[in-house]
Parts: sequence; C-alpha cells; structure tokens
Amino acid sequence: MKASLKAKYDAEKATAASAVTLAFNAGDVKLRASLTEATIVNGPSLNGLALAVDKPGAFTIDYNVPKKDFRFQFMNTIKVSEKPLNLTYSHNLGDHKTILDGTLVIDSDNKVSVNHVLGSGNCKLKYTYVHGGLTTFEPSYDLAKDSWDFAVSRKVYEDHVLRAAYQTFSQDLAVDWSTKSKLIGSYKVSALFNLEGGLKVPRVTAESTWDFEM
Repeated sequence: MKASLKAKYDAEKATAASAVTLAFNAGDVKLRASLTEATIVNGPSLNGLALAVDKPGAFTIDYNVPKKDFRFQFMNTIKVSEKPLNLTYSHNLGDHKTILDGTLVIDSDNKVSVNHVLGSGNCKLKYTYVHGGLTTFEPSYDLAKDSWDFAVSRKVYEDHVLRAAYQTFSQDLAVDWSTKSKLIGSYKVSALFNLEGGLKVPRVTAESTWDFEM
C-alpha cells in the first residue's frame, strides 16, 4: 500500500496544516482516502475526510464525506488531424457545476488549452510553449474577465523548478520554487505579491510531501 504525508505552513496565519493520503491498487483502479488534521485533532470525526476511486486516463470519482458531495471526472483522448486532443469532463453535484477542458497537443513543445464552465460565460484559453526543454511560457486569456494572465517556469538543475505567474485582473504575482526527489520528497515554497497600490509584503507558504510504502 502506498501512502503520502503532506504538510503546509502559512506564514501569514502562522499555522501549520497536514494531510495524509493512503492509496492502494485494486486491479486497474486506485483507491484513495485522504484526511487532514481536522479529522483527528479534536477526536475522530468526518471533517476533512475524502474518498476517491481513480482509473488513470479514464475517470476519477471523489466523495467529500462531511459535505456528502460527489465529484465526477472523465477523461478521453481523440485525434484531430493526427494530433491528440485530451478531453476532460468534470461535474460537481453539490454546486451543479460542469467544466469542460480540452488540450490539443500540437507537438512536444506546443499545446493549446480551453477551459469552459457550462452555462456561464466563463471560458479560458491558454497556449503553452516549451523552449529547449527547460523554459515554459504560458500566456492565457480569460474571456469572462477580459484579462490576460502570464506564467513562465524554468527548470533549474534536474529536480528544481522556478515559476512566476502574473494575473492582470487581480494584479497578483505568484513566485514558486519546487523540487521533487525520491530521496527527500517534494517541497514547494510560494510567495504571493499583490501589486495593486505598490509592492507589499508577500504572503509566504511552504508545503512538503513524503511518499512511502506501507
């Protein structure tokens, strides 16, 4: 059985949070159970408990136990002019929201993505370009907000990635440093700057994940 332990620290709130995920294979599907400190800190409860059934590349079913809410996600790939088009259909029963995602893989360095919430004017377009296998540029346009977002990430060494993303509508600038290693696990440090009215002290968060066999 595979398990993972995730911890997160928010410098603004000066609090640490943790989450535990247990997963094991059942044929060609995976079963997962996730819980947070809210599940056990004040005695056993259903708070923070989530269950999932996942078949990679086909479907995912999530169940939020305290909210009694299901989320369904189905994936498929079709060919368009010999190019793979990855389609994802997501539906949340609780808020009756349905989301369609489509990503056309032009080649190994270029992708075009569309995200649309059915029944709304919310539609996002994104173009992804990978330069030299190390640097990724991701401009995107939000039709509902009539605004552009820009993101760029750079692989540093073998396991480290630096990423910066700017949202023009909210004037938020997010800077992330992340690393993933089989020996020390996964770590991510994020700083969020709001540039409206000038540069301010950023909100800093850090999270780490360790995977292990049980």
